[in-house]
Amino acid sequence: MNYLPIFLDLRDRHCLVVGGSETAARKAELLLRAGARVDVVAPVLHEGWTRLPHAERVTRVADAFAPALLDGKDAVIVVEDDTTPAQPVVDAARARHLPINVADKPALCSFILPSIIDRSPIMVAISSGGESPVLARMLRARLETLIPAAYGRLSALASRYKDRVREAIQPAQRRAFWEKVFLSPVAEMVFSGRDNEAEQTLEAMIREGAAHEISRGEVYLVGAGPGNPDLLTFRALRLMQQADVIVYDRLVSPPILDMCRRDAERIYVGKERDDHAVPQEEINLMLVRLAKEGKRTLRLKGGDPFIFGRGGEEIETLVEHGVPFQVVPGITAAAGVASYAGIPLTHRDYAQSVAFVTGHLKENTFNLNWEGIARQDQTIVIYMGLKGLPLLCEALIRHGLKPDTPAAIVQHGTLPTQRVITGTLTTLPGLAEAAQLKPPTLIIVGNVVKLREKLGWYQPALHSDQAHRTPLETPAHLR
Repeated sequence: MNYLPIFLDLRDRHCLVVGGSETAARKAELLLRAGARVDVVAPVLHEGWTRLPHAERVTRVADAFAPALLDGKDAVIVVEDDTTPAQPVVDAARARHLPINVADKPALCSFILPSIIDRSPIMVAISSGGESPVLARMLRARLETLIPAAYGRLSALASRYKDRVREAIQPAQRRAFWEKVFLSPVAEMVFSGRDNEAEQTLEAMIREGAAHEISRGEVYLVGAGPGNPDLLTFRALRLMQQADVIVYDRLVSPPILDMCRRDAERIYVGKERDDHAVPQEEINLMLVRLAKEGKRTLRLKGGDPFIFGRGGEEIETLVEHGVPFQVVPGITAAAGVASYAGIPLTHRDYAQSVAFVTGHLKENTFNLNWEGIARQDQTIVIYMGLKGLPLLCEALIRHGLKPDTPAAIVQHGTLPTQRVITGTLTTLPGLAEAAQLKPPTLIIVGNVVKLREKLGWYQPALHSDQAHRTPLETPAHLR
């Protein structure tokens, strides 16, 4: 972090702007919107200064800068031009330990002005540290569409009832109460302009909350997708950030885990081949216990919970014990990894159906419906098949597929460390062994693999620092 994000209280404070251009006027407008009084140093002021809101709080104090003009100021902004060089102002401000910003010259700044989303009293500031202001503005534009203008009114409503809630709701329950409010119809009422109705509903929720326990345990069964955090759903992200406990497995990548609520308890229950850190039955009962303790429990699983994720077994146990739950689907590895490998799972000319199978060996064999799987017009996606890859390929050939059927194996799909090895059913086992691949991997068999060379759009930066570590490696203290 190159800069510490802070918000300055400038109400009725005095600030200095050096420069009289239109750009300087725009900088001054930010100070005025924050409630500051602005002194200006410039021989001439652009006409834009006369159109500023609260222009009565602007005073032109001098034609040229002098250090004494910094006396009594709380912040300084310089917009450099031929008549207003920045360096003397910078030197004088730093000598007085005053925060100073020089437009378009980050090296001279002690603070920078971010792109701002103003939903007062809610404020969102976005900065690239002065390195890429255009990118920061683009991010702001995207966030503008996600944050309704009425969020400020919603915050103001909460502020008005803050003391009432403090009196009526026990301290341990307040966070859960406000989360319940913000996820309830109250928020939608405010957004649609029904403020009176929102207040009445909030009043009722306070009365109900004072009489009943607010915190009710629940389990969120959430699919984390194939690893890339950009592939999370909005709903998954929201639940990740409000859960009290995170129960996660080995296939949840560190960048995704970092997006969970920072102060949530984290419990690792990862499974590796032939090494189950916590047996599945214990995980099921752990979820029940945590929910009955009143905790909002996030069961975060790689891929999709209902595709080889044993999510069905977990919610069966929850139903048996009367524990409420939600299920949030994730992008399963078959869809995500195949897309990032440039291999469409179906294609009019190559495959009209897809079969998802698990490659787990039991007593060195597979219990699979080979006749339904080994078809030339079908794509076969094999989860957890690295260990048994030679036996898998032999069995597919033995049950009708041609030895030269295209096949691929993908390691760390969708991540910066992604590797894709392509060959045939005959050659793929040797290629995978030579490449020293390690789980997690996904195997794709079928004619669609031919399209990989043409459609392989994702080219991860394997030279990056990220590529030289295993992103899904279990932390040493959790092994």
